[in-house]
Amino acid sequence: MLATVVAVAVLAYAVLCVALFAWQRSLIYYPQPRSLGAHESAEIFEVDGVALQLTVRPHAGPGAVLYFGGNGEDVSASLPGLAAAYPSRELVLLHYRGYGGSGGRPSEAALAGDARALFDRVHARHPDVVVIGRSLGSGIAVRLASERPVARLVLVTPYDSLQELAQAQFRLFPVRWLLLDKFESWRYAPKVSAPTLILAAEHDEVIPRASTDRLATRFAPGVATAVVVGGATHNTISDDPAYVRALAGVAGPTPPNPTSHR
Repeated sequence: MLATVVAVAVLAYAVLCVALFAWQRSLIYYPQPRSLGAHESAEIFEVDGVALQLTVRPHAGPGAVLYFGGNGEDVSASLPGLAAAYPSRELVLLHYRGYGGSGGRPSEAALAGDARALFDRVHARHPDVVVIGRSLGSGIAVRLASERPVARLVLVTPYDSLQELAQAQFRLFPVRWLLLDKFESWRYAPKVSAPTLILAAEHDEVIPRASTDRLATRFAPGVATAVVVGGATHNTISDDPAYVRALAGVAGPTPPNPTSHR
């Protein structure tokens, strides 16, 4: 009887592992439709035959902002705050594969490749590019900044690695072996030389502060500055005026030097 119980338990566990492996990307990516405002324009950017949607606020000049959003974000909604922070820069917001009318399906490798291709396109027209990554997008942004000449990097509610977060959620499962998209920001942060601003939400209920703090230590000395937005949560941080002020400070000719440090 005991052997039968153990065999059933093992089989059930194996089935759950298979299910978790098969459905893992549906737990990571939550594609959202796009809503365009009066001051936004839509562009199509093709990568390896896949048509990706961009939300763009055009602006002439050397400066641009490239924005990578969260896993459940319509990046169009972030444009007003970005426009307030960067009135003199072109704004380019990527709708990930499967998001906002973009073709394809999201994966870490695909999104990293899309980010590199998009940066190269934007950088050819605007040599001074600020890269912003929020939540899931922080992993894309860190990796990009380690591979391309980013002028400045902003990470909003970032994490040390997605694998770490997933393991905390699924403690009984071998996440290390099951997870395909690990988003190991710690691996790329030491290679980043661009001045980096890390914005954490005081009451972030999604990304543990310990994970954000660990990521801050991965950068070379003097590269990263960490700021905590008081009273903010993971999803409300961009509504706080301190968020826009912090972003605006990154646009200047010198690295950011906020007065509210962790």
